[in-house]
Amino acid sequence: MNGVTATEVPLPPATGAWREGDPPGHRQWHMAEKPLPLESGGELPGARLAFETWGRLAPDRSNAVLVLHALTGDSHVVGPAGPGHPTSGWWNGLVGPGLALDTDRWFVVAPNVLGGCQGSTGPSSPRPDGRGPWGGAFPFLTQRDQVTAEAQLADALGVQRWALVVGGSMGGMRAVEWAVSYPERAGALLLLATTAAASAEQIAWANIQLHAIRSDPHWHGGDYHDTGQGPHAGLGLARRLAHVTYRSEPELQVRFGRTPQGAEDPFDGGRYQVESYLDHHAAKLVRRFDAGSYVVLSEAMNGHDVGRGRGGTRAALGRVTARTLIAGVDSDRLYPLAQQAELAAAIATADDLRVIESPYGHDGFLIETEQVAALVAELVPRAVPGGRRQPSRTTAERS
Repeated sequence: MNGVTATEVPLPPATGAWREGDPPGHRQWHMAEKPLPLESGGELPGARLAFETWGRLAPDRSNAVLVLHALTGDSHVVGPAGPGHPTSGWWNGLVGPGLALDTDRWFVVAPNVLGGCQGSTGPSSPRPDGRGPWGGAFPFLTQRDQVTAEAQLADALGVQRWALVVGGSMGGMRAVEWAVSYPERAGALLLLATTAAASAEQIAWANIQLHAIRSDPHWHGGDYHDTGQGPHAGLGLARRLAHVTYRSEPELQVRFGRTPQGAEDPFDGGRYQVESYLDHHAAKLVRRFDAGSYVVLSEAMNGHDVGRGRGGTRAALGRVTARTLIAGVDSDRLYPLAQQAELAAAIATADDLRVIESPYGHDGFLIETEQVAALVAELVPRAVPGGRRQPSRTTAERS
């Protein structure tokens, strides 16, 4: 019998990437006028960034805020899932009228990172010469390449100086690069659960994930996008491993312990609840992300070193002139507090290290929105475009 039976689950497409012809959603696009020169040599022709905005740019262009996403994030910071957007916003509760990044006051810009898969040029994108998707031929990128592309987007928007640049994890790496590469273009800086350079352990965890993807028989050297089936097993394994590092051991123990999943018997091939949890997150990512982008972005994270070619970490961070707040999560075992302490000690304009209290590990910077909102308020408490001060509004005034 042809077709899918009632008990079968259809296979996901070869890639979960946004592709030409899909609904645009709330995206806008910026196309580079010239090939993008790459730090590793060569150039990337036809580089395009997808981005979303909230609020309005002030006439003097002084109210722009740049929000930079983590590894599997995208430009859809806030808003529901819908046509063109496979998931709801990853920082709902932080951006919007009356919120920490008040869109009645600030013009908020969030690009999908270069190399990503939700509208920006990446491995799933068509090559400029029309020879199909980039696939395995997509070039190696660094955080600096990605920031160069974002600087071109800022130029196109007419933003010469961001009032605030904020990012966590991989987004924090790019925020650091912004403040070091373009110190005159960042007025304030919020770095969350990030580092000045990828550590050996972070590279090691990523290496295992990369091996999982590349070992999948459907990887085909990265040229799987038009084959009908992608490296779903490998990407799923990578996500399972990553997700364990994103959370904390105490949280997993309290939340799941050794409890079986429903009526399943682990002694007879069944799963524990924690296994079902990981399976769920793997299945979700396979349907909304691209394995090639996961590889490109992971390699870019492994290559992150703000001090490379700049005389070392301390010398590089000495270039930062933005007022800076740095925060880590107390239960983060992937990006431990020592890495944020190093940033705080080396950036002359940084206040003391802030600690986000959370049981959720590295993901705490995404989950603890109230604590993150308080950090934003420290940097832009009552500031309005033009440098004036405004009293805090009461709840009644915001309603």
